Amino acid sequence: MPIQPGTHRFGPENATLRVRTSRRGAAAKAGHDLVIEVTSWHATLEVPEDMRQVRLELEADGDSLRVREGTGGIQPLKEDDKDEIRRTIDEQVLNARRIEFRSTSAEAAEGGRRLRVRGDLEIVGRTHPVEFELMLGPDDRITGTTTIKQTDWGIEPYSGLFGALKLVDEVEVGVEADGAPR
Repeated sequence: MPIQPGTHRFGPENATLRVRTSRRGAAAKAGHDLVIEVTSWHATLEVPEDMRQVRLELEADGDSLRVREGTGGIQPLKEDDKDEIRRTIDEQVLNARRIEFRSTSAEAAEGGRRLRVRGDLEIVGRTHPVEFELMLGPDDRITGTTTIKQTDWGIEPYSGLFGALKLVDEVEVGVEADGAPR
């Protein structure tokens, strides 16, 4: 069954929006791959009968990113470490600015169970096109991921230990909704 026509709303109450980072460099073993959750956001998916007219809009608070998991590293990631990462994101990366996405086109496939969405993503005042797929699984779970390159938005990937530990420029952004929107 395809995604049902109508206006569907998503946010932290019925979905998760996450950013996944990875590390590189001579001291990569010292750092952590992170799962960062956006805790304040909302999205509206408008699905008309004509699937070519699908619209998706998303707004996220740039100061609502919270580290949920850190894997790898020489030592486990502590709560103090997570708080320091949050402060760095808030004060040096996103400057607590809103993140926005507006679709410009969408194409349905697999009888409406898959949507290829294209649109404009604004981060720290810069806008660039992105593309991703939303998929409706057999359990009515909606998922989607895309990879963005931080430097496209003028964001310098985090670097520590005098450049021996670096965050990979490409980060994965993913969304999961617990069930089909109704």
